[in-house]
Amino acid sequence: MTNFITNFLEVFYVLIGLIMLFAGIESFRDKENPARIGTGLFWVILAVIFAGGRLLPYPVIGGLILLLGVLSLLKQIKPGNIKGIDEKVAETSAKRLGGRIFMPSVVLAILSIVIAQFTPLGGQIGIGISSVVALITAVWMTKSSAKTAYHDSERMVRSMGTAGILPQLLAMLGAVFTASGVGELTAKAISGVFPVGNHLLGVVLYCLAMAIFTMIMGNGFAAFAVITAGIGIPFVVAQGGSPVVVAAIGMTSGYCGTLMTPMAANFNSLPVALMEMKDNMGVIKQQAPIALTLLVIQIFLMYFLAF
Repeated sequence: MTNFITNFLEVFYVLIGLIMLFAGIESFRDKENPARIGTGLFWVILAVIFAGGRLLPYPVIGGLILLLGVLSLLKQIKPGNIKGIDEKVAETSAKRLGGRIFMPSVVLAILSIVIAQFTPLGGQIGIGISSVVALITAVWMTKSSAKTAYHDSERMVRSMGTAGILPQLLAMLGAVFTASGVGELTAKAISGVFPVGNHLLGVVLYCLAMAIFTMIMGNGFAAFAVITAGIGIPFVVAQGGSPVVVAAIGMTSGYCGTLMTPMAANFNSLPVALMEMKDNMGVIKQQAPIALTLLVIQIFLMYFLAF
């Protein structure tokens, strides 16, 4: 079953690679983009990594990732001239569909949960299957052509730009941090400054560290492994805190940091790109007051519920 799931999951990576290949082809064809060669190479390289990752040696993949970094460093990756949607067609379709326009999103959410919870396939394959079904549903409802699906897919990917791969890079960074023992070094550094045994101080340190480290890494899951090992266990759990409560509220504390950092590209940078906002920090500015308020609430909840 494990081999079947792995091979099945590979199908979706290939589909992701195809969409990135579409973005690369259209980037090469965009003659108005002065960086069209670099931009096209960026998306084609990503397409190769996603679609053929299992077939390529690790050093080759590493070299390709470094090449992506060089293209970005030299500012050779630009969205270019991305053809927008036809406003009249969009408005007409919206009026015709009404509330049914949200049906593909609902199908994706419900079907992914059903597959993840009630089948052995798991969440990743559940999201993959649900995405394909949602796309088919959207095409059927809107009576769109394959050409429209092609252009809308590559337009969305090109609009996101380099921020689209930031979550993958940050997840990899979290794994590197954990393997290199950053959590142990953090615990040693903090224990030399703050005394162990004060419940409130331990909770404040843990929650603040989760939020701050998530802001640095842009990934609450990556921060959780490092900060829980370095601060959460020795300063909170080892002092009598409930592991279940500490872990749950620790994660939500990290999510407060997610709301306040551009490193969380899928939450804070992609909406800016997709909605063509003029203020790159606009989403974060709106979320920051709420995030800080929630962080204070998490600290009190952990202190009163964990002990």
